[in-house]
Amino acid sequence: GNYEAAIADYNRAIEINPNYALAYNGRGLTHRRQGNYEAAIADYNRAIEINPNYHNAYNNRGFAHRSQGNYEAAIADYNRAIEINPNYALAYKNRGDAYKVLGEKQKAGSDWQTAANLYRKQDNNAGYQGAMNSLRSLQ
Repeated sequence: GNYEAAIADYNRAIEINPNYALAYNGRGLTHRRQGNYEAAIADYNRAIEINPNYHNAYNNRGFAHRSQGNYEAAIADYNRAIEINPNYALAYKNRGDAYKVLGEKQKAGSDWQTAANLYRKQDNNAGYQGAMNSLRSLQ
């Protein structure tokens, strides 16, 4: 909950190593939790610039885009995260959420089912239950 301290810590890490993608991603998460989506997206962009295969940064940037109502950009980011890591259940779940808002229920359901299956294989019961709850919302 102490966002200012977290940002200060990430800033210090970036000062020490300007190519530390994880610090940019973490600072982006902190900005996003504060509702500062532009700063979050800028940090995710930098993390991706440093590591173009950083699937978490794509997913997180997608979530920030979705929070701004930019669903097409969000879906593009989720697509990239899934392309990099086809077992990334959260990206399927998030993409399904975006599809639902766009009225694409079949695509949403397919993504949520994939997420549920992956979560089950990964022994992530909370993730599995969340994906299943999303699926039930389509009925």
